[in-house]
Amino acid sequence: MSTSERPDFARAITADGPTPLYPRRMVRFGQFVGSWDVHSKRLDDESGEWVESDFRWIVSYILEGRAVQDVQLVANDAEPSGWETVSTALRVYDRLMGAWRVNYVEPRRGEFCQLVATPHRSDGIRQDGTRNDDKLIRWNFSGITEDSYTWESWVSDDEGATWWLQEHNEGRRIA
Repeated sequence: MSTSERPDFARAITADGPTPLYPRRMVRFGQFVGSWDVHSKRLDDESGEWVESDFRWIVSYILEGRAVQDVQLVANDAEPSGWETVSTALRVYDRLMGAWRVNYVEPRRGEFCQLVATPHRSDGIRQDGTRNDDKLIRWNFSGITEDSYTWESWVSDDEGATWWLQEHNEGRRIA
């Protein structure tokens, strides 16, 4: 197949909305579909200092609306678009488990995480799993509204006996 005969990847993978087979289940992460400006504070493992940054978070339905994928972009003047894509997460509802499976990759940092997401409190989502170094992680969305959310990343060095905050993000919808 020549390059000109190949379908456009973005068109082939993205979907206009949730699958009609189970649209209510898709709301958990479908509520984030759109573009967000995010302010982040991340604890630097080596220095112990909090580092602040801003990034763009873009979320879309994919695979005929059966999954949700996001990409994280940071400003980069060296890129023609002005943005560099640094990570992605794939979230798929597992009907047999009754929960969402989440796979996150950030190649630049060498981070690969697998989590399971469930409802948390009245307005949140808890994602529990492991990093590729086998440390337990807990990612919480809270305070979710149409236009904002809070997200925190917690890590345990002792099999879940104690947790420490690694990252805190505040997102504001822009589209």
